[in-house]
Parts: sequence; structure tokens; C-alpha cells
Amino acid sequence: MFKRKFWKWPLASLLVSAALVTQANQTFQSEKADFHLETVAAGLEHPWAIAFLPDGSALITEREGRLRILEDGQLRREPVKGLPELVVSGQGGLLDVLLHPDFESNRVLFLSYAHRNRDGMTTRVARATLADDSLQEVEVIFEALPRSNNGRHFAGRMEFDRDGNLYISVGDRGEMDRAQDTADDAGGVHRITINGEPAEGNPFADRSGFKPSFFTYGNRNIQGMTRHPQTGEIWSHEHGPRGGDEINILRAGNNYGWPKVTYGIDYSGLPISSRTTMEGITEPLHYWDPSIAPSGMAFYTGELFPQWQGDLFVGALKLQKLVRLSLDGEKVIEEEDLLTDLGERIRDVRMGPDGALWLLTDSDNGKVYRIVPAD
Repeated sequence: MFKRKFWKWPLASLLVSAALVTQANQTFQSEKADFHLETVAAGLEHPWAIAFLPDGSALITEREGRLRILEDGQLRREPVKGLPELVVSGQGGLLDVLLHPDFESNRVLFLSYAHRNRDGMTTRVARATLADDSLQEVEVIFEALPRSNNGRHFAGRMEFDRDGNLYISVGDRGEMDRAQDTADDAGGVHRITINGEPAEGNPFADRSGFKPSFFTYGNRNIQGMTRHPQTGEIWSHEHGPRGGDEINILRAGNNYGWPKVTYGIDYSGLPISSRTTMEGITEPLHYWDPSIAPSGMAFYTGELFPQWQGDLFVGALKLQKLVRLSLDGEKVIEEEDLLTDLGERIRDVRMGPDGALWLLTDSDNGKVYRIVPAD
């Protein structure tokens, strides 16, 4: 069984110095705790994901096709070399970065990204070894088929379960009916080994008409995925169209309904489905209508904010805010909007090894923010 490792940062990395924090340091109030929002770095081009390294530095993906290293509050001038071939088109580009559970000893990481050939574009995942400022032993371990020329809904979020299986989200590629086609990789979550094989115990491994890597299907475009700190289950959220963004717990073999069942409507204003529930369809744990366009999510497990212990934080692109959800088991009992005046599209939300919440904002001058107590 794999256990996620949380590394203790060097003291110099934990103490936020003048070099680390710009003058954009701001104080905000919330129902449970007041906090500072510290600007760690800026000048990123549509950053998509952040992963923390054991030496106190971090990796950040830029959708435009660069993997950057953040150390001591500064971005290295040169991006990491040796990335796999990828395409930047529409919503596609370099997407998520995820460390192997034993990264400290093996230096292995995983990247999700868009790829194009003469048959169209798709979502790929590659495994690689990080050697200082370059990737080595790069190998493609997953490719969603069939391809499409549509530049939408690549998804690409990844997470590990406690057994070391890799979960990969693939969007419906803007072609909604694909999410109910179980012979098509689009519109679902795939569970594989680190070598790219379907994981042992996958629910459809022996069923005709299903891709054996499928873990769930009927998912529109999952932009957030995280492991519950107590249960170990993988939680996700996905974009609805106009309304109907969802939070779900990913459970083996479940159909989450898109587009047969939805709380949203088409961008044209026309209905997509007359149903919000249906037998055999898993209902969302929580949904938003109108849409907030969620992206990135993390459970708070640090010690800086004991008032937030166990709360779920979700970024919002469209409504440009951070949402805090208090939970009672699998039920949302409180929802609070934070950073509503920031005016930034929040792309990623991560629990940092320093006990702070870390955010990435999506723009051509994307920023890295850090949330710490006000006092």
C-alpha cells in the first residue's frame, strides 16, 4: 500500500520573507478565520497545477507548454527541459502534474497534456523522472481514444488512491454523448497502474463494451480531484454547462449521468435534459446553479487554521472566488465564498506542506498565492 508523504519544508521556506511576498499582501475576513493572502510569484502564463517537492521547491505547469520550478519565492528563468510532445489548442496544453507517492526516492512524476496527430487531438499522460532541470525516461502510459479535432474539455486532473492506483479524468471533448459511450475513453475517469495497465479490480474489466480502464463514466469535464484524508476515497468536481457544476465521490462503476441527467442547460438557453434524477444514475453530493466553473480542490488538513480542519476548498474560474465547504460526512452543511473581490480566475487549490492553502490564478499573468493566518 502506498502512503502519501508530506514533507517538512526547510525553515527558510516556511518563513515568508520580503523576497517571497510582494506588496500585494492582503488581509481578508471569513466566518471562521481571518487570513492573509500572500503573493508568492507572478508572471506565469495560464498556470494549471502545482506540486510540492521535498526540498521546499515546487513544480508548476503552464498550459502554454512549460513546466516551471519555483524555489525560494522565485521562478527559475528556464523551464524544465525534456517535456513530451504536446499541443496548445483551445483548452488543451500542459495540464496536471502529480508526484509518484515515492517521489522522494525515485523522482518519478506524471504529466497530463493535450496531444495532436493527423487523427486529431486527445488527452495523454506521461511518466517521467525529474533530474534537476530536465525530464528523463519519458514514457506515454495513457492515451484517450478516439481522438477529436474539438479543442474543448480535455479534463486531465489526476490523483492517486492509497493503493498507488492512478486516477485520470478525461472530459467529453465537447461532444456530450461520448460520456455515455463506454467503448469511448471520453467523459469518465480511468484507473490505471503506474505502468499504464488497467488497475486490478476495475469494475468493467471483464464486461463487454467497456474500456477496461474505466472506473466511472458520465462525467462531463472534471477539473478538480483530491483524496479524502480519512476515507481515502477520491472526490471530484466537474463543470456543468450553464449551471449544474457538481461535486461527486468517485465510486467504482458509477454512472454520473451526463448528459442524460443534469441541473444545467445548454449555452444556447435550450434544455439538455428534462431530468435531474434517474434510476441507476449517481446524484451529486453538491451542485451549483448558476455555474461557478469550479477548478482545483483540496481538503484542509494543516495546523495553521484549526477552524478549517476537514473543510473542502474549491476554486472558481467563472465567478472568480474560492469556496469553502463545511461537511458532515458526505453532506455539505455550510458554504462560504472567499476572495470575491480578488478579481482572479482560480485554477488550482492545493494543501501545502507548510500548512497553508496555495492557489494558482488563470491568466497570461498568472499568480501563485498562499493563504496564511492574519495574526
